[in-house]
Amino acid sequence: MSLRSNRKEEHLVLAQKFYQDNKQNSFDQMHLVRPALPETEVSVKAIQTTMFGKKVAAPFFINAMTGGSHKSYLINKKLGQVAAKTNIALALGSASILTKEPSLSDSFLIARQQDPTGVLIANVNAKTAAEQAQKIVTELKADALQVHLNAVQEIAMPEGDRDFYWLNNLKKLRQKVTVPIIIKEVGFGLDERTIHLLKNEGFQFFDVAGSGGTNFAQIENARNTNDVSYLKDIGLPTVISSLMAAKQQVDFIVSGGVRNPLDVFKGLCLGGKAVGISNVFLQALIKHDVNYLQNLILEWQEELANLLALYGQKDLTKLTEIKKYYDLPLKIAIDQLL
Repeated sequence: MSLRSNRKEEHLVLAQKFYQDNKQNSFDQMHLVRPALPETEVSVKAIQTTMFGKKVAAPFFINAMTGGSHKSYLINKKLGQVAAKTNIALALGSASILTKEPSLSDSFLIARQQDPTGVLIANVNAKTAAEQAQKIVTELKADALQVHLNAVQEIAMPEGDRDFYWLNNLKKLRQKVTVPIIIKEVGFGLDERTIHLLKNEGFQFFDVAGSGGTNFAQIENARNTNDVSYLKDIGLPTVISSLMAAKQQVDFIVSGGVRNPLDVFKGLCLGGKAVGISNVFLQALIKHDVNYLQNLILEWQEELANLLALYGQKDLTKLTEIKKYYDLPLKIAIDQLL
């Protein structure tokens, strides 16, 4: 196994080690006002939507996790099966490894083979050459491309990059890649300045990926001989990063610490076009099996439909109009930053 593949497998092990199914985050400090007289009925059709021109059963999806190793081949095979059976989108982990080790492409291609017509999102780092990124998109028949910004992870990673001049290459990616590009963080949150800058450069889609879920500084610190644990707390909370994206009036995905259907619903109420879930679904698959994860996602679809009805909503179009209020610590942060 190559060093890169070994790192992929280490990430899977450490993501499981540090996983907390009830980890508190900014969603706990956000509340919604529910009408006691909702005048609605439950319908799973109410949560159906489209992503990148294709119909999906729900506005939440399996967000980027893995690829590039034997274990990730098996995981992506199963995730592809689940995505196909539940009709939700699937985003793969970073395929930038293929620029150095193209023989590992099967660990990504297997997902598309299992879900030939569903929404599939490829993922590369911000330094991937535009031609190589387009090749990955073409081979995977991807409907969109996530480009991840992971400076904190790279600093925490023993073998990580130290060159963060990314903007020029991002422009080249935008010009070359033929599918929509999603600018994505990896658990430390997109800030408003970055969103504004990239919006002005023509980027339209973002995934805020705020803090509150998987913490890659914590994961990389476990692989590091130097203690960089102080980095694990420097992220923007998902709620704040989402409000920043909404203020910039861009299309964005909410992810980072999503644990249950209520978190999904809150993400949509913040203005997210979709909500991404990674480690919750990964651990359900690892600890159980494909059927368990499939049933869990189907349950989430039903429960999200329940929440729409509870809050007096007949579809997804007016969720941002639901009144919100915040616990004082989060409210103070929002007032300072927005």
